[in-house]
Amino acid sequence: MSIEEAQLKGINVNFESLENGQIKYKLDGPEGSSYCRTVGAEKGSWQNSHYHQTLFELYVVQEGWIAYAEIDPAGKCEIRILEEGDTVIVEPFVHHNIFLSSNSIIHTVKYGKSSAGIDWFSSEKLDDYIQEFTEDEIIKLKTK
Repeated sequence: MSIEEAQLKGINVNFESLENGQIKYKLDGPEGSSYCRTVGAEKGSWQNSHYHQTLFELYVVQEGWIAYAEIDPAGKCEIRILEEGDTVIVEPFVHHNIFLSSNSIIHTVKYGKSSAGIDWFSSEKLDDYIQEFTEDEIIKLKTK
């Protein structure tokens, strides 16, 4: 099947290089579901803090490691390290973000249905919390 045939069936193909140096290879479905293979930049970096109202998100670490940050239901911010082979499922309304170590590779699957088509909302509270965590600070967490 060609990319054009997939697009006729409502699947959008999107490849992009982000400002932080990460590269994303995405397939997006019309109901909000998606698959994305992300390759980390030469220097580790955060993505953008966000949450979803209806979609679940699964992160799989293929190579390297990531830091997964979230605001738990009690409002506490926490960061944990995920190594190769580790996964995490993020439920709707959980504010979260990930830091990709240099040259790491992850897979992200969003699933569920979004009636609006777009189900991505910024989380300034989590952005404020994680900005103090540089790669060196995260590595200190990793070695504890």
